[in-house]
Amino acid sequence: MNTRNKTAEQAAVAREFDAGRLSRRDFMRKSAALGVTAAAPLAFGARHAKAQAADRYDYIVIGAGSAGCALAARLSEDADKNVLVLEAGPADENQYIHIPAAFPNLFQTPLDWAYTSTPQEHSDGLQLYMPRGKVFGGCSSINAMIYKRGNPVCYDAWGADNPGWSHADVLPLFKRSENNERGADDSHGVGGPLNVADLRDPNPVSLAMVEAAVEAGYPTQSDFNAGTDQEGFGLYQVTQKDGMRNSTAVAFLHPALERDNLAIQAEAHVQNLIIEDGRCTGVRFKAGEEMHEVFADAEVILSAGSIGSPQILMLSGIGPRAHLEEMGISVLHDLPGVGQNLQEHLMAPVAHVCTQPVTLAHALEPEQAELLGQGMGLLTSNIGEGGGYLTVMEDAPAPDLQFHFAPTWFISDGAGNPTDSEGFTILPSLVGTKSVGEITLASANPDDAPLINPNAFAEPQDLEILVEGVKIARKIMASPALDDFRGEERFPGPAVQTDEEIRNYLRGNSQTIYHPVGTCKMGSGDMAVVGADLKVHGIEGLRVADASIMPTIVNGNTNAAAIMIGEKCSDLIRA
Repeated sequence: MNTRNKTAEQAAVAREFDAGRLSRRDFMRKSAALGVTAAAPLAFGARHAKAQAADRYDYIVIGAGSAGCALAARLSEDADKNVLVLEAGPADENQYIHIPAAFPNLFQTPLDWAYTSTPQEHSDGLQLYMPRGKVFGGCSSINAMIYKRGNPVCYDAWGADNPGWSHADVLPLFKRSENNERGADDSHGVGGPLNVADLRDPNPVSLAMVEAAVEAGYPTQSDFNAGTDQEGFGLYQVTQKDGMRNSTAVAFLHPALERDNLAIQAEAHVQNLIIEDGRCTGVRFKAGEEMHEVFADAEVILSAGSIGSPQILMLSGIGPRAHLEEMGISVLHDLPGVGQNLQEHLMAPVAHVCTQPVTLAHALEPEQAELLGQGMGLLTSNIGEGGGYLTVMEDAPAPDLQFHFAPTWFISDGAGNPTDSEGFTILPSLVGTKSVGEITLASANPDDAPLINPNAFAEPQDLEILVEGVKIARKIMASPALDDFRGEERFPGPAVQTDEEIRNYLRGNSQTIYHPVGTCKMGSGDMAVVGADLKVHGIEGLRVADASIMPTIVNGNTNAAAIMIGEKCSDLIRA
């Protein structure tokens, strides 16, 4: 097929989907069969985008990410309230969003804020890549789809200073969001917008890794989200439906945009909040080359994420006085906690050559597109297919070490993957993080990325947990269940054996798990930014609802928790 004919067929498929004559699964299957690339103009979601209809709304939600989509969908259930969502990125039309195994292709693209940390003082000057979704669905459109809430004790710790945020308080919100294909029980719900499923076609190497962990002496775990007992290894549940990604844009936003009272402005880069007499009354944003102002009669809710939300607050004159004055920004409200309390999870690879041609290196072979149409095959993989939890530190209130299993190379966020062979990777992952960093402005220009310093390994305990994790990962890798797949160890490699050699390896080869939280801390102390009602201290008409409000990081993948925060905020507002 020549290029002109292929483009015409792609356009015809897009029109059929927009007109509602083609199912989502058939749309993705036909698009994949046509060889649509990341740059191809697809129509998924485009029919839902609405032009700005007015400059006044009841509610303005900044950010169509994991929390923002859930929040906007719930707020718009009240037919007499008008809701506007401002999203810096475009609609989620790119097919790589919806094909699970393709998400690394979205890194370092216009759909990714593609942040990089400052050089890390305790990690040999390492600069950590920190992808953040810049698209409908936010990070839920570019993440590994792992559905993990974190241990109940994490939420009980929040609730100690924030009434209404203990695990007993938030569990009904998790269940309300969820449609778990395993069915309802004390820990899980059905009928919610977010589809949670078992992997439809797990890789044989992932299955062997779980068996290898058992052979190494560790228990199995069938449900990492049921109660406080997380210890053990198994396959992860994922936010997928029929083998495709079920992002918050797909689950919450697109259905809600069928309502006349919800509008979304895509590619709207927020410049600052409009504050009048101590109240947030609106938002100033840039779309293309034009500046716009929109106003909220009730509230503005920041859901721009743990990097975007503190940046917008500081650009608006809300934050640490000395820092804002240094940036030449007029101080409207001295709030010292803005941008502080940054916490992140870290991981590092233990990886072997794979001796059989079964890894995700074959995911782009032609037959995989047809298997995807059946909800099967390598393209349905979320890459981080399995893992486990263990406790290293005796005083840890919950497991502080997690593992992610990938039936492929995953080195330096994928950028360092070997090209001469197939491989598979276990990533011991620090989830009991003690190190705390900060986010500050680079300048008063909204186009300049902020300075992000997770302060990795500032607390020596964090490094020691990962040292133990590397040892455990090697023990699992050496188990008989992997004999048929295991080739040479490439990372850390045979030369890295002693504890000090492992420490040096970790300082130079760790990466984030893309879980920044805490920079608009919830609480009542001097460094808190919002209260338990998520209202910004000292400013009327303004709340924050995203992972930035976490006082302490949960011990697992943070997407489910961010969605819950959006649900919680909607209840607080509508009540």
